[in-house]
Amino acid sequence: MKPPKVVDPSRVGTYSPLAGAGGGFVFDEVLEYRVWFKLNGESVFQAFETFEEADAFSKLDLPGIEPVLALVLQREHVNEPEPGKRILVRQRRVAEWIVELLDDDHRRTPENLRRILGDRAA
Repeated sequence: MKPPKVVDPSRVGTYSPLAGAGGGFVFDEVLEYRVWFKLNGESVFQAFETFEEADAFSKLDLPGIEPVLALVLQREHVNEPEPGKRILVRQRRVAEWIVELLDDDHRRTPENLRRILGDRAA
């Protein structure tokens, strides 16, 4: 799988470090790729336009370096407040996702929403 391109390369590095953590089942766009690490004891990240750049950076010998995450935009997402109960949330959200989830099965489409929500898809 080749991770998607970011939607607007000129905005990489301008997004807030605060984001939702995973979840939501579907994504619309990748905003940037991030690698978190420690600098003077503080958690910081470096933002990248491509997964390949982020992946190379993530292999550096830096304190507390973590695997690449994708900052994604979710125009709608699916909430699962309890196992098996899934609800479509029509609210924009920005979240960090593991890169392995950036495939066609997780891109928000009517078909994917129907598959995830079943009869509750709207």
